[in-house]
Amino acid sequence: MISVITFGEALVDMLSSRLGDTHDHQETFTPYAGGAPANVAVACARLGVPSRFLGMVGDDTFGHFLIRELDSHGVNTHGVVLTKAARTALAFVSRDTQGERTFDFYRPPAADLLYRLHHLPPGVFENPAIVHLCSNSLTDPEIAETTLALAKMAKHSGCLVSVDANLRHNLWAEAAADTGLVTQLLDTAELLKVSLEELDYLRGEQTQDAWLAQRLDAGVKVILITDGANDVVLKSAALEQRIAPPSVQAVDTTAGGDAFIGGLLAELSRYGIAHGWHEDHAFLNAAVALACRCGAHAVTRPGAYAALPTQTDIDALRAL
Repeated sequence: MISVITFGEALVDMLSSRLGDTHDHQETFTPYAGGAPANVAVACARLGVPSRFLGMVGDDTFGHFLIRELDSHGVNTHGVVLTKAARTALAFVSRDTQGERTFDFYRPPAADLLYRLHHLPPGVFENPAIVHLCSNSLTDPEIAETTLALAKMAKHSGCLVSVDANLRHNLWAEAAADTGLVTQLLDTAELLKVSLEELDYLRGEQTQDAWLAQRLDAGVKVILITDGANDVVLKSAALEQRIAPPSVQAVDTTAGGDAFIGGLLAELSRYGIAHGWHEDHAFLNAAVALACRCGAHAVTRPGAYAALPTQTDIDALRAL
Protein backbone atom coordinates (compact mmCIF):
# COMPACT_ATOMS: atom_id res chain seq x y z
CA MET A 1 0.00 0.00 0.00
CA ILE A 2 1.02 3.60 -0.67
CA SER A 3 1.38 5.72 2.47
CA VAL A 4 -0.89 8.72 3.04
CA ILE A 5 0.78 11.86 4.43
CA THR A 6 -1.40 14.73 5.60
CA PHE A 7 -0.25 18.25 6.42
CA GLY A 8 -1.90 21.13 8.25
CA GLU A 9 -3.79 21.77 11.43
CA ALA A 10 -4.43 19.44 14.35
CA LEU A 11 -6.69 21.12 16.88
CA VAL A 12 -9.11 20.36 19.68
CA ASP A 13 -12.84 20.48 18.90
CA MET A 14 -14.74 21.60 21.99
CA LEU A 15 -18.14 20.06 21.26
CA SER A 16 -21.15 21.75 22.85
CA SER A 17 -23.68 19.68 24.77
CA ARG A 18 -26.53 21.70 23.25
CA LEU A 19 -28.43 20.95 20.05
CA GLY A 20 -29.97 24.00 18.42
CA ASP A 21 -30.69 27.24 20.26
CA THR A 22 -32.18 25.70 23.36
CA HIS A 23 -31.01 27.19 26.68
CA ASP A 24 -32.92 24.89 29.00
CA HIS A 25 -29.81 23.36 30.56
CA GLN A 26 -26.24 24.34 31.35
CA GLU A 27 -23.96 24.20 28.32
CA THR A 28 -20.80 22.11 28.63
CA PHE A 29 -18.02 21.44 26.13
CA THR A 30 -16.30 18.08 25.61
CA PRO A 31 -12.82 18.05 24.01
CA TYR A 32 -12.37 15.89 20.92
CA ALA A 33 -9.20 15.60 18.85
CA GLY A 34 -9.74 17.13 15.42
CA GLY A 35 -8.43 19.27 12.58
CA ALA A 36 -9.29 18.28 9.01
CA PRO A 37 -5.87 16.97 7.84
CA ALA A 38 -5.36 15.13 11.13
CA ASN A 39 -8.84 13.61 10.79
CA VAL A 40 -7.94 12.30 7.33
CA ALA A 41 -4.73 10.72 8.65
CA VAL A 42 -6.75 8.95 11.36
CA ALA A 43 -9.42 7.90 8.84
CA CYS A 44 -6.78 6.18 6.71
CA ALA A 45 -5.05 4.55 9.70
CA ARG A 46 -8.36 3.18 11.02
CA LEU A 47 -8.92 1.60 7.61
CA GLY A 48 -5.56 -0.17 7.79
CA VAL A 49 -3.57 2.18 5.54
CA PRO A 50 -0.18 3.54 6.71
CA SER A 51 -0.59 7.24 7.42
CA ARG A 52 1.51 10.09 8.74
CA PHE A 53 0.59 13.55 10.02
CA LEU A 54 2.87 16.56 9.57
CA GLY A 55 2.17 19.66 11.62
CA MET A 56 2.88 21.65 14.76
CA VAL A 57 1.05 21.76 18.09
CA GLY A 58 1.68 23.67 21.26
CA ASP A 59 3.82 22.15 23.99
CA ASP A 60 0.76 22.28 26.24
CA THR A 61 -1.96 20.01 27.59
CA PHE A 62 -3.98 20.05 24.37
CA GLY A 63 -0.94 19.50 22.14
CA HIS A 64 0.12 16.40 24.05
CA PHE A 65 -3.51 15.22 24.03
CA LEU A 66 -3.57 15.43 20.22
CA ILE A 67 -0.33 13.49 19.82
CA ARG A 68 -1.59 10.76 22.17
CA GLU A 69 -4.84 10.52 20.22
CA LEU A 70 -3.07 10.32 16.85
CA ASP A 71 -0.70 7.66 18.21
CA SER A 72 -3.58 5.64 19.66
CA HIS A 73 -5.19 5.35 16.22
CA GLY A 74 -1.97 4.25 14.54
CA VAL A 75 -0.92 7.49 12.86
CA ASN A 76 2.82 8.09 12.49
CA THR A 77 3.48 11.29 14.50
CA HIS A 78 7.25 11.56 13.94
CA GLY A 79 6.55 14.64 11.81
CA VAL A 80 4.65 16.46 14.57
CA VAL A 81 6.60 19.34 16.12
CA LEU A 82 5.98 20.74 19.61
CA THR A 83 6.49 24.45 20.27
CA LYS A 84 6.28 26.80 23.23
CA ALA A 85 5.98 29.80 20.92
CA ALA A 86 2.18 29.43 20.54
CA ARG A 87 -0.69 27.42 21.94
CA THR A 88 -2.64 24.58 20.34
CA ALA A 89 -5.66 25.81 18.39
CA LEU A 90 -9.18 25.25 19.73
CA ALA A 91 -12.50 25.18 17.88
CA PHE A 92 -15.75 25.52 19.80
CA VAL A 93 -18.36 23.53 17.89
CA SER A 94 -22.09 24.17 18.05
CA ARG A 95 -24.67 21.92 16.40
CA ASP A 96 -28.23 22.37 15.20
CA THR A 97 -30.90 19.72 15.62
CA GLN A 98 -29.81 18.03 12.35
CA GLY A 99 -26.19 17.78 13.52
CA GLU A 100 -24.93 20.55 11.21
CA ARG A 101 -22.15 22.44 12.93
CA THR A 102 -20.73 25.93 13.22
CA PHE A 103 -17.24 26.77 14.49
CA ASP A 104 -15.79 29.48 16.69
CA PHE A 105 -12.00 29.23 16.33
CA TYR A 106 -9.36 30.32 18.81
CA ARG A 107 -6.75 30.79 16.09
CA PRO A 108 -4.60 32.83 15.32
CA PRO A 109 -2.28 32.85 17.02
CA ALA A 110 -1.82 29.09 17.07
CA ALA A 111 1.03 26.61 16.89
CA ASP A 112 0.01 25.04 13.56
CA LEU A 113 0.65 28.36 11.78
CA LEU A 114 4.35 28.25 12.75
CA TYR A 115 5.30 25.14 10.75
CA ARG A 116 8.03 25.77 8.15
CA LEU A 117 9.77 23.67 5.51
CA HIS A 118 12.81 23.16 7.74
CA HIS A 119 10.55 21.24 10.14
CA LEU A 120 9.96 18.51 7.53
CA PRO A 121 11.47 15.15 8.52
CA PRO A 122 14.45 14.19 6.32
CA GLY A 123 13.44 12.17 3.27
CA VAL A 124 9.72 12.52 3.96
CA PHE A 125 8.85 12.44 0.24
CA GLU A 126 11.60 10.01 -0.71
CA ASN A 127 9.08 7.29 -1.55
CA PRO A 128 5.92 7.94 -3.60
CA ALA A 129 3.00 8.75 -1.33
CA ILE A 130 -0.41 10.39 -1.33
CA VAL A 131 -0.05 13.86 0.20
CA HIS A 132 -3.24 15.53 1.42
CA LEU A 133 -3.72 19.22 2.29
CA CYS A 134 -6.52 21.71 3.03
CA SER A 135 -6.92 25.47 2.66
CA ASN A 136 -6.85 26.25 6.40
CA SER A 137 -3.05 26.32 6.24
CA LEU A 138 -3.21 29.32 3.89
CA THR A 139 -4.69 31.86 6.29
CA ASP A 140 -1.42 33.62 7.23
CA PRO A 141 1.26 34.59 4.66
CA GLU A 142 4.11 32.46 6.05
CA ILE A 143 2.11 29.27 6.52
CA ALA A 144 0.61 29.83 3.05
CA GLU A 145 4.10 30.02 1.56
CA THR A 146 5.06 26.82 3.40
CA THR A 147 1.92 24.99 2.27
CA LEU A 148 2.25 25.88 -1.41
CA ALA A 149 5.96 25.02 -1.40
CA LEU A 150 5.29 21.69 0.34
CA ALA A 151 2.60 20.77 -2.20
CA LYS A 152 4.94 21.54 -5.12
CA MET A 153 7.81 19.65 -3.46
CA ALA A 154 5.62 16.58 -2.97
CA LYS A 155 4.39 16.70 -6.56
CA HIS A 156 7.90 17.05 -7.96
CA SER A 157 8.96 14.04 -5.85
CA GLY A 158 6.39 11.81 -7.57
CA CYS A 159 3.70 11.98 -4.90
CA LEU A 160 0.01 12.30 -5.69
CA VAL A 161 -1.33 15.54 -4.19
CA SER A 162 -4.87 15.56 -2.82
CA VAL A 163 -6.56 18.80 -1.72
CA ASP A 164 -9.83 19.39 0.12
CA ALA A 165 -10.91 23.05 -0.18
CA ASN A 166 -12.52 22.84 3.30
CA LEU A 167 -13.14 26.61 3.50
CA ARG A 168 -13.51 28.12 6.97
CA HIS A 169 -14.06 31.79 6.27
CA ASN A 170 -13.85 32.89 9.91
CA LEU A 171 -10.19 31.78 10.00
CA TRP A 172 -9.24 34.46 7.46
CA ALA A 173 -8.34 38.03 8.41
CA GLU A 174 -11.14 39.48 6.27
CA ALA A 175 -13.61 36.74 7.34
CA ALA A 176 -13.60 35.53 3.74
CA ALA A 177 -11.22 33.08 2.08
CA ASP A 178 -8.78 34.48 -0.49
CA THR A 179 -10.05 32.85 -3.69
CA GLY A 180 -6.81 33.44 -5.60
CA LEU A 181 -4.64 31.85 -2.92
CA VAL A 182 -7.01 28.91 -2.42
CA THR A 183 -7.14 28.31 -6.17
CA GLN A 184 -3.33 28.19 -6.30
CA LEU A 185 -3.42 25.30 -3.84
CA LEU A 186 -6.29 23.54 -5.62
CA ASP A 187 -4.34 23.63 -8.88
CA THR A 188 -1.42 21.72 -7.35
CA ALA A 189 -3.74 18.74 -6.85
CA GLU A 190 -4.44 15.68 -8.94
CA LEU A 191 -7.39 14.80 -6.70
CA LEU A 192 -9.65 17.65 -5.58
CA LYS A 193 -12.61 17.67 -3.20
CA VAL A 194 -14.85 20.72 -3.03
CA SER A 195 -18.38 21.18 -1.71
CA LEU A 196 -21.03 22.73 -3.95
CA GLU A 197 -21.16 25.74 -1.63
CA GLU A 198 -17.37 26.14 -1.83
CA LEU A 199 -17.42 25.78 -5.60
CA ASP A 200 -20.02 28.54 -5.91
CA TYR A 201 -17.91 30.83 -3.71
CA LEU A 202 -14.63 30.12 -5.50
CA ARG A 203 -15.97 30.43 -9.06
CA GLY A 204 -17.15 34.02 -8.57
CA GLU A 205 -18.80 35.20 -11.79
CA GLN A 206 -17.70 32.12 -13.77
CA THR A 207 -20.07 29.31 -14.58
CA GLN A 208 -19.52 26.03 -12.73
CA ASP A 209 -18.54 24.32 -15.99
CA ALA A 210 -15.95 26.98 -16.83
CA TRP A 211 -14.40 26.86 -13.35
CA LEU A 212 -14.22 23.07 -13.36
CA ALA A 213 -12.69 23.08 -16.86
CA GLN A 214 -9.96 25.45 -15.63
CA ARG A 215 -9.07 23.07 -12.80
CA LEU A 216 -8.84 20.12 -15.20
CA ASP A 217 -6.72 22.21 -17.57
CA ALA A 218 -4.40 23.06 -14.64
CA GLY A 219 -3.68 19.35 -14.10
CA VAL A 220 -6.36 18.16 -11.69
CA LYS A 221 -7.29 14.61 -12.71
CA VAL A 222 -10.42 13.99 -10.64
CA ILE A 223 -12.81 16.46 -8.97
CA LEU A 224 -15.33 15.41 -6.33
CA ILE A 225 -18.20 17.80 -5.60
CA THR A 226 -20.03 17.04 -2.37
CA ASP A 227 -23.34 18.51 -1.22
CA GLY A 228 -24.19 17.23 2.25
CA ALA A 229 -26.66 14.37 2.03
CA ASN A 230 -27.17 14.89 -1.72
CA ASP A 231 -25.39 13.12 -4.57
CA VAL A 232 -21.62 13.35 -4.96
CA VAL A 233 -20.52 14.43 -8.44
CA LEU A 234 -17.45 12.60 -9.72
CA LYS A 235 -15.85 14.50 -12.59
CA SER A 236 -12.79 13.99 -14.78
CA ALA A 237 -11.93 14.89 -18.35
CA ALA A 238 -13.72 11.75 -19.57
CA LEU A 239 -16.32 11.12 -16.89
CA GLU A 240 -19.17 12.77 -15.02
CA GLN A 241 -21.04 10.54 -12.61
CA ARG A 242 -23.46 11.06 -9.71
CA ILE A 243 -23.21 8.76 -6.72
CA ALA A 244 -25.84 8.80 -3.97
CA PRO A 245 -24.63 8.54 -0.36
CA PRO A 246 -26.55 6.40 2.14
CA SER A 247 -29.40 8.07 4.00
CA VAL A 248 -28.66 8.32 7.74
CA GLN A 249 -29.72 10.37 10.75
CA ALA A 250 -26.90 12.85 11.36
CA VAL A 251 -25.76 13.51 14.93
CA ASP A 252 -22.57 15.51 14.26
CA THR A 253 -21.33 16.34 10.76
CA THR A 254 -17.88 17.51 11.97
CA ALA A 255 -15.92 14.60 10.47
CA GLY A 256 -18.22 13.64 7.58
CA GLY A 257 -16.14 15.19 4.80
CA ASP A 258 -12.86 13.98 6.31
CA ALA A 259 -14.20 10.43 6.64
CA PHE A 260 -15.27 10.64 2.98
CA ILE A 261 -11.88 11.75 1.66
CA GLY A 262 -10.07 9.40 4.05
CA GLY A 263 -12.05 6.44 2.72
CA LEU A 264 -11.29 7.46 -0.84
CA LEU A 265 -7.56 7.91 -0.19
CA ALA A 266 -7.44 4.53 1.57
CA GLU A 267 -8.88 2.88 -1.55
CA LEU A 268 -6.43 4.80 -3.73
CA SER A 269 -3.57 3.68 -1.47
CA ARG A 270 -4.51 0.07 -2.09
CA TYR A 271 -4.99 0.58 -5.84
CA GLY A 272 -1.72 2.46 -6.37
CA ILE A 273 -0.93 5.81 -7.97
CA ALA A 274 1.45 4.86 -10.76
CA HIS A 275 -0.80 3.60 -13.56
CA GLY A 276 -3.83 5.57 -14.70
CA TRP A 277 -5.94 5.43 -11.55
CA HIS A 278 -7.94 8.42 -12.78
CA GLU A 279 -8.90 6.60 -16.00
CA ASP A 280 -10.24 3.48 -14.26
CA HIS A 281 -13.91 4.40 -14.07
CA ALA A 282 -14.97 1.19 -12.34
CA PHE A 283 -12.40 1.78 -9.59
CA LEU A 284 -13.40 5.43 -9.16
CA ASN A 285 -17.11 4.62 -8.88
CA ALA A 286 -16.49 1.87 -6.33
CA ALA A 287 -14.04 4.01 -4.33
CA VAL A 288 -16.40 6.99 -4.17
CA ALA A 289 -19.31 4.74 -3.16
CA LEU A 290 -17.20 3.38 -0.30
CA ALA A 291 -16.13 6.92 0.63
CA CYS A 292 -19.80 7.89 0.83
CA ARG A 293 -20.44 5.06 3.29
CA CYS A 294 -17.48 6.22 5.39
CA GLY A 295 -18.89 9.74 5.52
CA ALA A 296 -22.34 8.43 6.40
CA HIS A 297 -20.91 6.38 9.27
CA ALA A 298 -19.01 9.36 10.70
CA VAL A 299 -21.96 11.76 10.88
CA THR A 300 -23.96 9.34 13.04
CA ARG A 301 -21.46 9.75 15.92
CA PRO A 302 -20.13 12.76 17.86
CA GLY A 303 -16.57 14.03 17.52
CA ALA A 304 -14.02 13.26 14.85
CA TYR A 305 -11.44 10.51 15.43
CA ALA A 306 -13.76 8.13 17.27
CA ALA A 307 -16.47 8.65 14.65
CA LEU A 308 -14.28 7.47 11.77
CA PRO A 309 -14.98 3.92 10.56
CA THR A 310 -12.64 0.98 10.92
CA GLN A 311 -12.32 -1.78 8.33
CA THR A 312 -14.73 -3.83 10.46
CA ASP A 313 -17.30 -1.04 10.24
CA ILE A 314 -17.13 -1.09 6.46
CA ASP A 315 -19.00 -4.40 6.30
CA ALA A 316 -21.90 -2.89 8.25
CA LEU A 317 -21.82 0.21 6.03
CA ARG A 318 -22.46 -1.91 2.94
CA ALA A 319 -26.00 -2.48 4.19
CA LEU A 320 -26.78 1.27 4.30
